[in-house]
Amino acid sequence: MSPDKSTLDQLRIDRSASSQHGRRGWLAVLIVLLLAIAGGGAAWWFGRSKPIAVRTVTVQETTSGGQKTLLNASGYVTARREATVSSKVTGKVIEVLIEEGMKVEAGQVLARIDSSNVQASFNLSQAQLEAARSSLNENRVRLEEAEREFRRISQLAENKIATQADLDRAEAEVKSLKARLAKQAADVSVAEREVALWQQQMEDTVIRAPFVGVVTVKNAQPGEMISPMSAGGSFTRTGICTIVDMNSLEIEVDVNESYINRVEAGQRVEAMLDSYADWRIPSKVIAIIPTADRQKATVKVRVGFEKLDPRILPHMGVKVAFQSAADSSQPASRSIAVPKSAVRQENSRDVVWLVRDGQVERRAVSVAARQGDEVTLASGLNSGDKVVIESAGELADGMKVTETKP
Repeated sequence: MSPDKSTLDQLRIDRSASSQHGRRGWLAVLIVLLLAIAGGGAAWWFGRSKPIAVRTVTVQETTSGGQKTLLNASGYVTARREATVSSKVTGKVIEVLIEEGMKVEAGQVLARIDSSNVQASFNLSQAQLEAARSSLNENRVRLEEAEREFRRISQLAENKIATQADLDRAEAEVKSLKARLAKQAADVSVAEREVALWQQQMEDTVIRAPFVGVVTVKNAQPGEMISPMSAGGSFTRTGICTIVDMNSLEIEVDVNESYINRVEAGQRVEAMLDSYADWRIPSKVIAIIPTADRQKATVKVRVGFEKLDPRILPHMGVKVAFQSAADSSQPASRSIAVPKSAVRQENSRDVVWLVRDGQVERRAVSVAARQGDEVTLASGLNSGDKVVIESAGELADGMKVTETKP
Protein backbone atom coordinates (compact mmCIF):
# COMPACT_ATOMS: atom_id res chain seq x y z
CA MET A 1 0.00 0.00 0.00
CA SER A 2 2.75 2.47 0.79
CA PRO A 3 4.35 2.35 -2.70
CA ASP A 4 0.98 3.03 -4.30
CA LYS A 5 0.32 5.99 -2.01
CA SER A 6 3.65 7.56 -2.85
CA THR A 7 2.94 7.11 -6.51
CA LEU A 8 -0.40 8.87 -6.17
CA ASP A 9 1.20 11.75 -4.30
CA GLN A 10 3.61 12.29 -7.13
CA LEU A 11 0.78 12.41 -9.65
CA ARG A 12 -1.18 15.09 -7.59
CA ILE A 13 -1.14 18.74 -9.00
CA ASP A 14 0.30 21.41 -6.67
CA ARG A 15 -2.36 24.16 -6.79
CA SER A 16 -0.74 26.44 -4.11
CA ALA A 17 2.03 27.65 -6.49
CA SER A 18 -0.38 28.29 -9.37
CA SER A 19 -2.75 30.26 -7.15
CA GLN A 20 0.12 32.39 -5.89
CA HIS A 21 1.21 33.14 -9.47
CA GLY A 22 -2.40 34.05 -10.32
CA ARG A 23 -2.73 36.53 -7.50
CA ARG A 24 0.49 38.23 -8.53
CA GLY A 25 -0.79 38.56 -12.08
CA TRP A 26 -4.05 40.17 -11.01
CA LEU A 27 -2.15 42.59 -8.71
CA ALA A 28 0.08 43.67 -11.59
CA VAL A 29 -2.94 44.26 -13.82
CA LEU A 30 -4.61 46.34 -11.06
CA ILE A 31 -1.49 48.48 -10.58
CA VAL A 32 -1.27 49.12 -14.33
CA LEU A 33 -4.94 50.17 -14.41
CA LEU A 34 -4.48 52.54 -11.43
CA LEU A 35 -1.42 54.11 -13.05
CA ALA A 36 -3.32 54.57 -16.31
CA ILE A 37 -6.23 56.22 -14.49
CA ALA A 38 -3.86 58.51 -12.54
CA GLY A 39 -1.99 59.48 -15.72
CA GLY A 40 -5.23 60.27 -17.52
CA GLY A 41 -6.42 62.39 -14.58
CA ALA A 42 -3.15 64.31 -14.48
CA ALA A 43 -3.27 64.87 -18.23
CA TRP A 44 -6.84 66.17 -17.92
CA TRP A 45 -5.93 68.40 -14.94
CA PHE A 46 -2.94 70.04 -16.61
CA GLY A 47 -4.49 70.11 -20.05
CA ARG A 48 -7.84 71.62 -19.05
CA SER A 49 -8.61 75.22 -20.06
CA LYS A 50 -7.78 77.69 -17.27
CA PRO A 51 -9.85 80.87 -16.67
CA ILE A 52 -8.47 83.92 -18.45
CA ALA A 53 -7.93 87.11 -16.45
CA VAL A 54 -9.91 90.05 -17.83
CA ARG A 55 -10.39 93.66 -16.78
CA THR A 56 -13.99 94.79 -16.71
CA VAL A 57 -16.02 97.95 -16.18
CA THR A 58 -19.63 98.28 -15.12
CA VAL A 59 -21.84 99.99 -17.68
CA GLN A 60 -23.78 103.00 -16.41
CA GLU A 61 -26.63 104.84 -18.04
CA THR A 62 -26.17 108.60 -18.36
CA THR A 63 -28.71 111.37 -18.84
CA SER A 64 -27.62 114.19 -21.11
CA GLY A 65 -30.45 116.60 -20.23
CA GLY A 66 -30.14 118.50 -23.48
CA GLN A 67 -26.35 118.93 -23.04
CA LYS A 68 -23.59 117.97 -25.38
CA THR A 69 -19.82 117.77 -25.13
CA LEU A 70 -18.07 120.78 -26.63
CA LEU A 71 -14.47 119.87 -25.91
CA ASN A 72 -12.42 116.97 -24.51
CA ALA A 73 -9.13 117.52 -22.72
CA SER A 74 -6.84 115.86 -20.20
CA GLY A 75 -5.03 117.08 -17.12
CA TYR A 76 -4.02 116.22 -13.57
CA VAL A 77 -5.47 116.50 -10.10
CA THR A 78 -3.60 119.18 -8.12
CA ALA A 79 -3.87 120.68 -4.64
CA ARG A 80 -4.17 124.43 -4.11
CA ARG A 81 -2.67 124.03 -0.64
CA GLU A 82 0.45 121.87 -0.65
CA ALA A 83 3.56 122.68 1.37
CA THR A 84 6.93 121.17 2.13
CA VAL A 85 7.30 121.97 5.82
CA SER A 86 10.77 123.02 6.96
CA SER A 87 12.32 124.65 10.03
CA LYS A 88 13.20 128.31 10.60
CA VAL A 89 16.66 127.40 11.90
CA THR A 90 19.43 124.99 10.98
CA GLY A 91 19.84 122.05 13.32
CA LYS A 92 19.92 118.29 13.81
CA VAL A 93 16.63 116.42 13.80
CA ILE A 94 16.14 114.46 17.02
CA GLU A 95 12.50 113.36 16.63
CA VAL A 96 10.06 112.89 13.74
CA LEU A 97 6.45 112.27 14.78
CA ILE A 98 4.74 111.70 11.42
CA GLU A 99 4.45 109.01 8.74
CA GLU A 100 3.14 109.01 5.19
CA GLY A 101 -0.65 108.95 5.04
CA MET A 102 -1.11 110.46 8.51
CA LYS A 103 -3.69 113.21 8.90
CA VAL A 104 -2.44 116.22 10.86
CA GLU A 105 -4.17 119.21 12.41
CA ALA A 106 -3.06 122.83 12.23
CA GLY A 107 -0.37 123.44 14.86
CA GLN A 108 0.32 119.74 15.46
CA VAL A 109 3.97 118.94 16.28
CA LEU A 110 5.64 117.21 13.32
CA ALA A 111 9.28 117.05 14.44
CA ARG A 112 11.80 118.48 16.89
CA ILE A 113 15.34 119.80 16.38
CA ASP A 114 18.18 119.58 18.89
CA SER A 115 17.73 122.57 21.24
CA SER A 116 20.49 121.93 23.80
CA ASN A 117 22.53 125.04 22.85
CA VAL A 118 19.46 127.23 22.68
CA GLN A 119 18.27 125.86 26.01
CA ALA A 120 21.55 126.85 27.67
CA SER A 121 21.31 130.39 26.32
CA PHE A 122 17.70 130.57 27.42
CA ASN A 123 18.64 129.52 30.97
CA LEU A 124 21.42 132.16 31.03
CA SER A 125 19.04 134.91 29.93
CA GLN A 126 16.59 133.92 32.65
CA ALA A 127 19.36 134.12 35.27
CA GLN A 128 20.39 137.56 33.99
CA LEU A 129 16.78 138.71 34.23
CA GLU A 130 16.54 137.57 37.84
CA ALA A 131 19.82 139.39 38.66
CA ALA A 132 18.54 142.60 37.06
CA ARG A 133 15.31 142.38 39.01
CA SER A 134 17.22 141.85 42.26
CA SER A 135 19.40 144.93 41.62
CA LEU A 136 16.28 146.93 40.84
CA ASN A 137 14.65 145.93 44.13
CA GLU A 138 17.85 146.76 46.03
CA ASN A 139 18.01 150.28 44.58
CA ARG A 140 14.35 150.84 45.38
CA VAL A 141 15.12 150.23 49.05
CA ARG A 142 18.11 152.58 48.91
CA LEU A 143 16.00 155.25 47.23
CA GLU A 144 13.39 155.04 49.95
CA GLU A 145 16.13 155.45 52.57
CA ALA A 146 17.68 158.40 50.70
CA GLU A 147 14.29 160.12 50.40
CA ARG A 148 13.72 159.77 54.17
CA GLU A 149 17.21 161.19 54.82
CA PHE A 150 16.51 164.10 52.49
CA ARG A 151 13.26 164.93 54.28
CA ARG A 152 14.99 164.80 57.70
CA ILE A 153 17.86 167.07 56.60
CA SER A 154 15.35 169.46 54.99
CA GLN A 155 13.61 169.88 58.36
CA LEU A 156 16.95 170.39 60.12
CA ALA A 157 17.97 172.98 57.53
CA GLU A 158 14.75 174.92 58.12
CA ASN A 159 15.63 175.04 61.85
CA LYS A 160 19.20 176.20 61.00
CA ILE A 161 20.60 172.95 62.45
CA ALA A 162 21.85 171.37 59.19
CA THR A 163 23.95 173.23 56.66
CA GLN A 164 23.03 173.86 53.03
CA ALA A 165 25.81 171.53 51.96
CA ASP A 166 24.23 168.66 53.87
CA LEU A 167 20.90 169.41 52.19
CA ASP A 168 22.45 169.52 48.71
CA ARG A 169 24.28 166.25 49.32
CA ALA A 170 21.07 164.48 50.42
CA GLU A 171 19.19 165.86 47.40
CA ALA A 172 21.95 164.70 45.02
CA GLU A 173 21.85 161.22 46.52
CA VAL A 174 18.11 160.98 45.88
CA LYS A 175 18.43 162.12 42.26
CA SER A 176 21.35 159.71 41.68
CA LEU A 177 19.40 156.75 43.01
CA LYS A 178 16.34 157.67 40.90
CA ALA A 179 18.50 157.78 37.76
CA ARG A 180 20.13 154.46 38.67
CA LEU A 181 16.67 152.98 39.33
CA ALA A 182 15.45 154.10 35.89
CA LYS A 183 18.52 152.53 34.26
CA GLN A 184 18.02 149.26 36.11
CA ALA A 185 14.33 149.24 35.13
CA ALA A 186 15.47 149.57 31.51
CA ASP A 187 17.97 146.73 32.09
CA VAL A 188 15.14 144.54 33.37
CA SER A 189 13.09 145.34 30.26
CA VAL A 190 16.05 144.42 28.03
CA ALA A 191 16.57 141.17 29.95
CA GLU A 192 12.88 140.30 29.56
CA ARG A 193 13.08 140.84 25.81
CA GLU A 194 16.20 138.71 25.63
CA VAL A 195 14.40 135.92 27.47
CA ALA A 196 11.49 136.24 24.99
CA LEU A 197 13.99 136.08 22.12
CA TRP A 198 15.58 132.86 23.35
CA GLN A 199 12.15 131.46 24.12
CA GLN A 200 11.13 132.10 20.51
CA GLN A 201 14.28 130.35 19.32
CA MET A 202 13.35 127.43 21.55
CA GLU A 203 9.93 127.38 19.90
CA ASP A 204 11.57 127.46 16.46
CA THR A 205 13.16 124.07 17.18
CA VAL A 206 9.64 122.57 17.25
CA ILE A 207 8.22 122.13 13.72
CA ARG A 208 4.42 122.33 13.51
CA ALA A 209 1.84 121.74 10.77
CA PRO A 210 0.80 124.99 9.05
CA PHE A 211 -2.70 123.73 8.15
CA VAL A 212 -4.95 120.68 8.25
CA GLY A 213 -3.86 118.06 5.73
CA VAL A 214 -2.39 114.65 4.99
CA VAL A 215 1.32 113.81 4.96
CA THR A 216 2.25 112.58 1.49
CA VAL A 217 6.07 112.59 1.70
CA LYS A 218 8.41 112.11 4.67
CA ASN A 219 11.75 113.76 3.86
CA ALA A 220 13.87 113.57 7.03
CA GLN A 221 14.87 111.08 9.71
CA PRO A 222 16.27 111.56 13.24
CA GLY A 223 20.00 112.37 13.15
CA GLU A 224 19.92 114.28 9.85
CA MET A 225 20.65 117.99 9.53
CA ILE A 226 17.89 120.28 8.34
CA SER A 227 18.09 123.85 7.12
CA PRO A 228 15.58 126.39 5.74
CA MET A 229 17.92 126.88 2.78
CA SER A 230 19.88 124.43 0.64
CA ALA A 231 23.33 123.98 2.15
CA GLY A 232 25.88 121.20 2.37
CA GLY A 233 24.73 119.33 -0.71
CA SER A 234 22.75 116.15 -0.12
CA PHE A 235 23.83 115.96 3.53
CA THR A 236 21.41 118.70 4.62
CA ARG A 237 17.65 118.36 4.25
CA THR A 238 15.48 121.34 3.42
CA GLY A 239 12.16 119.89 4.61
CA ILE A 240 10.67 117.50 7.11
CA CYS A 241 7.61 116.43 5.09
CA THR A 242 5.07 117.45 2.47
CA ILE A 243 1.50 118.14 3.57
CA VAL A 244 -1.48 118.30 1.20
CA ASP A 245 -4.86 119.81 2.04
CA MET A 246 -7.22 117.24 0.52
CA ASN A 247 -10.10 119.73 0.64
CA SER A 248 -8.29 121.92 -1.90
CA LEU A 249 -8.04 119.35 -4.70
CA GLU A 250 -8.94 120.49 -8.19
CA ILE A 251 -8.03 119.78 -11.81
CA GLU A 252 -5.55 121.66 -13.96
CA VAL A 253 -6.14 121.28 -17.69
CA ASP A 254 -4.10 122.67 -20.58
CA VAL A 255 -6.55 123.64 -23.33
CA ASN A 256 -5.31 124.35 -26.83
CA GLU A 257 -5.62 128.09 -27.41
CA SER A 258 -7.51 127.39 -30.65
CA TYR A 259 -10.42 125.95 -28.60
CA ILE A 260 -10.31 128.13 -25.50
CA ASN A 261 -13.34 130.02 -26.84
CA ARG A 262 -15.43 126.95 -25.98
CA VAL A 263 -14.60 127.27 -22.28
CA GLU A 264 -16.01 129.78 -19.79
CA ALA A 265 -16.07 130.23 -16.02
CA GLY A 266 -18.82 128.25 -14.29
CA GLN A 267 -19.20 125.84 -17.23
CA ARG A 268 -20.31 122.30 -16.38
CA VAL A 269 -17.62 119.63 -16.75
CA GLU A 270 -17.60 115.83 -16.52
CA ALA A 271 -14.35 114.47 -15.13
CA MET A 272 -13.17 110.85 -15.46
CA LEU A 273 -10.13 109.63 -13.55
CA ASP A 274 -7.82 107.29 -15.47
CA SER A 275 -7.97 104.94 -12.46
CA TYR A 276 -11.81 104.80 -12.52
CA ALA A 277 -12.78 104.97 -16.16
CA ASP A 278 -16.49 104.30 -15.52
CA TRP A 279 -16.89 106.98 -12.81
CA ARG A 280 -18.11 110.36 -14.02
CA ILE A 281 -17.46 113.13 -11.50
CA PRO A 282 -19.59 116.31 -11.75
CA SER A 283 -17.33 119.35 -11.89
CA LYS A 284 -17.29 122.95 -13.10
CA VAL A 285 -14.80 125.50 -14.40
CA ILE A 286 -13.39 127.65 -11.61
CA ALA A 287 -11.26 130.01 -13.66
CA ILE A 288 -9.37 130.46 -16.90
CA ILE A 289 -5.82 131.63 -16.21
CA PRO A 290 -5.46 134.82 -18.30
CA THR A 291 -2.18 133.92 -19.99
CA ALA A 292 -1.02 131.45 -22.62
CA ASP A 293 2.00 129.19 -22.78
CA ARG A 294 3.84 130.19 -25.96
CA GLN A 295 5.85 126.95 -25.94
CA LYS A 296 2.80 124.65 -25.94
CA ALA A 297 0.19 127.11 -27.32
CA THR A 298 -2.16 126.24 -24.47
CA VAL A 299 -4.15 128.06 -21.80
CA LYS A 300 -4.44 126.67 -18.29
CA VAL A 301 -7.97 126.08 -16.96
CA ARG A 302 -8.83 125.34 -13.32
CA VAL A 303 -11.68 122.86 -12.81
CA GLY A 304 -13.21 122.23 -9.38
CA PHE A 305 -14.98 119.09 -8.15
CA GLU A 306 -18.57 119.62 -7.04
CA LYS A 307 -18.05 116.96 -4.37
CA LEU A 308 -14.77 115.51 -3.18
CA ASP A 309 -14.21 111.78 -2.68
CA PRO A 310 -11.43 109.83 -0.89
CA ARG A 311 -10.64 108.07 -4.18
CA ILE A 312 -9.47 111.36 -5.69
CA LEU A 313 -5.73 111.75 -5.04
CA PRO A 314 -3.19 114.42 -6.01
CA HIS A 315 -1.36 114.04 -9.35
CA MET A 316 -3.87 111.50 -10.73
CA GLY A 317 -4.44 111.64 -14.46
CA VAL A 318 -7.93 112.80 -15.44
CA LYS A 319 -9.90 113.39 -18.62
CA VAL A 320 -12.51 116.14 -18.75
CA ALA A 321 -15.41 116.86 -21.08
CA PHE A 322 -16.59 120.48 -21.23
CA GLN A 323 -20.38 120.48 -21.58
CA SER A 324 -22.68 122.95 -23.29
CA ALA A 325 -25.39 124.76 -21.37
CA ALA A 326 -28.60 122.74 -20.82
CA ASP A 327 -31.27 123.30 -23.46
CA SER A 328 -34.71 123.09 -21.84
CA SER A 329 -36.41 122.84 -25.22
CA GLN A 330 -34.82 119.42 -25.83
CA PRO A 331 -35.93 116.43 -23.77
CA ALA A 332 -33.36 114.60 -21.66
CA SER A 333 -31.87 111.64 -23.50
CA ARG A 334 -30.45 108.49 -21.98
CA SER A 335 -27.43 106.69 -23.37
CA ILE A 336 -24.89 104.01 -22.55
CA ALA A 337 -21.23 105.00 -22.72
CA VAL A 338 -18.34 102.54 -22.53
CA PRO A 339 -14.55 102.88 -22.92
CA LYS A 340 -13.26 102.68 -26.46
CA SER A 341 -11.28 99.51 -25.65
CA ALA A 342 -14.51 97.63 -24.82
CA VAL A 343 -15.85 97.79 -28.41
CA ARG A 344 -14.23 95.45 -30.94
CA GLN A 345 -14.67 94.82 -34.65
CA GLU A 346 -15.55 91.27 -35.70
CA ASN A 347 -16.81 90.50 -39.21
CA SER A 348 -17.48 94.23 -39.81
CA ARG A 349 -19.73 94.37 -36.75
CA ASP A 350 -19.27 96.15 -33.43
CA VAL A 351 -19.29 93.70 -30.53
CA VAL A 352 -18.48 93.68 -26.85
CA TRP A 353 -17.68 90.82 -24.51
CA LEU A 354 -20.19 90.61 -21.67
CA VAL A 355 -19.26 88.88 -18.38
CA ARG A 356 -21.94 86.88 -16.58
CA ASP A 357 -21.48 84.30 -13.82
CA GLY A 358 -17.75 84.04 -14.52
CA GLN A 359 -18.21 83.40 -18.27
CA VAL A 360 -17.96 85.68 -21.30
CA GLU A 361 -20.61 86.18 -23.93
CA ARG A 362 -20.28 87.95 -27.29
CA ARG A 363 -22.84 90.74 -27.67
CA ALA A 364 -23.47 92.79 -30.83
CA VAL A 365 -23.95 96.53 -30.17
CA SER A 366 -24.93 99.59 -32.16
CA VAL A 367 -22.55 102.55 -31.89
CA ALA A 368 -24.14 106.02 -31.83
CA ALA A 369 -21.05 108.19 -31.43
CA ARG A 370 -17.34 108.04 -30.78
CA GLN A 371 -15.61 110.79 -28.80
CA GLY A 372 -12.00 110.40 -27.76
CA ASP A 373 -11.64 107.33 -25.54
CA GLU A 374 -15.40 106.93 -25.08
CA VAL A 375 -18.03 105.25 -27.25
CA THR A 376 -21.75 105.96 -26.92
CA LEU A 377 -23.98 102.96 -27.68
CA ALA A 378 -27.47 103.18 -29.10
CA SER A 379 -28.41 99.59 -28.21
CA GLY A 380 -27.02 96.26 -27.07
CA LEU A 381 -26.28 96.86 -23.39
CA ASN A 382 -28.16 97.74 -20.22
CA SER A 383 -27.11 99.67 -17.16
CA GLY A 384 -25.23 97.40 -14.73
CA ASP A 385 -23.76 95.06 -17.36
CA LYS A 386 -20.06 94.23 -17.08
CA VAL A 387 -17.97 94.44 -20.24
CA VAL A 388 -14.38 93.41 -20.90
CA ILE A 389 -11.92 96.20 -21.69
CA GLU A 390 -8.75 94.07 -21.60
CA SER A 391 -8.04 90.33 -21.61
CA ALA A 392 -4.97 88.16 -21.12
CA GLY A 393 -5.80 86.00 -24.16
CA GLU A 394 -8.28 85.25 -26.93
CA LEU A 395 -11.92 85.04 -25.82
CA ALA A 396 -14.65 82.67 -26.93
CA ASP A 397 -18.34 82.29 -26.04
CA GLY A 398 -18.79 80.45 -22.76
CA MET A 399 -15.14 80.71 -21.75
CA LYS A 400 -14.52 81.05 -18.01
CA VAL A 401 -12.77 84.23 -16.88
CA THR A 402 -11.64 85.91 -13.69
CA GLU A 403 -12.45 89.62 -13.28
CA THR A 404 -10.12 92.39 -12.20
CA LYS A 405 -11.18 95.99 -11.82
CA PRO A 406 -9.20 98.70 -13.62
